[in-house]
Amino acid sequence: MPNRKESPAIVDAVNMDLKLRPYEYFTLSNKVPVYTIDAGAQDVLLIEWVFSAGNWYEDKNIVAATTNFMLKNGTKQKTAFAINEHFEFYGAYLNRSCYNETATITLHCLSKHLPHLLPVVAELFTESIFPEEELAIYKQNQKQRLEVNLKKCDFVANRLIDEYVYGFHHPYGKYTSTIDYDSLQKSELESFYKKFYTEGNCLLFVAGKPPADLQQQLEKYFGGLPFTQSVIQRVYQQTPADTRHYRINNDPNGVQGAIRMARPFPNRHHPDFPKVQVLNNIFGGFFGSRLMSNIREDKGYTYGIHSYLQNHIHDTAWMISTEAGRDVCEATIDEVYKEMEILRKETVDPEELDLVRNYIIGSLLGDLDGPFQVIARWKNYILNGLTEEYFYNSIHTVRNITAEELRSLAQQYLNPDDFYELVVI
Repeated sequence: MPNRKESPAIVDAVNMDLKLRPYEYFTLSNKVPVYTIDAGAQDVLLIEWVFSAGNWYEDKNIVAATTNFMLKNGTKQKTAFAINEHFEFYGAYLNRSCYNETATITLHCLSKHLPHLLPVVAELFTESIFPEEELAIYKQNQKQRLEVNLKKCDFVANRLIDEYVYGFHHPYGKYTSTIDYDSLQKSELESFYKKFYTEGNCLLFVAGKPPADLQQQLEKYFGGLPFTQSVIQRVYQQTPADTRHYRINNDPNGVQGAIRMARPFPNRHHPDFPKVQVLNNIFGGFFGSRLMSNIREDKGYTYGIHSYLQNHIHDTAWMISTEAGRDVCEATIDEVYKEMEILRKETVDPEELDLVRNYIIGSLLGDLDGPFQVIARWKNYILNGLTEEYFYNSIHTVRNITAEELRSLAQQYLNPDDFYELVVI
């Protein structure tokens, strides 16, 4: 029994022995891989169907996102109302999301209700009909939402900075217009649906407390579907903008501007990626970073400023993002460059480096707290073609990277001439 009169020993997070819980793996009859984490104390379950059906694979803008959204909006047997009512009756939550390379359907439910829910999910993959009236409502809502968002400086800045870095015709750089919604046809959704869902590439991720017959249930409803394990290969070339400095006047009456600064960067397979993640945390990756200390705490130019490495599968970028008063936007950019210069010229203080090491490891501990978080990390690794070796190598990097290595990385990657610079006011 612990002695309550003595304070417990303080242990730095960086010294903790972190382990990534392994997944269990099986395949269905149609070769669909299933990755599972059996853990947790509650009788709840997460199942995620991941399809290679993001905008990377579309031939026309917004077809992938619209197809994904419309999966719940009607099948041959059920209306959109009936589908939503069915999942609500069992206290389940079914969500869909479309990303750059992938599109997902995610089910949260009580494990005991799976027999009632899985057949309806399977119906979405084989019998969705994309009703014209539902599509018309979707297009109208999206156009109205877009018109409202285009008045917001941060929304416009997010669209434009990706275009500058990747090029408008790259899947990461293109964005939507009302014309895209006006020209969208039901037949285009049906074609994309058949190719990338009904007969598409699919992976399953499961976490929580699954029933003993999970494999049999998944086999019953999904093992006979015509999914394929081949992925259509598409290659896009980045066509970044020639000009690197942009000033956009979006709202003449606006009181603040959206600032985005970004440079192209290698993806997770590059050996510098985990090292630069440490450097990024020092620079602007958490609340105690140098950008926050300088631009928020000292100068008071912004409520928050952050830098991060985009989590893309193919190309990626190092991004700095903030909103500041319109009269101090230029001063904010100057201070960002000053912090870059300090990191290029000076080594990081040992105390600051220890703080960042503990922050990163501590955040990682939180990210592994529970089966849903663990399967999310595994999904990220699997989709990026990584193994658990990447997890342990990253921890080794955090624990052992030196201040001199960080300065060398800053000299290589934190050069103002490499960054696209955008202010939208």
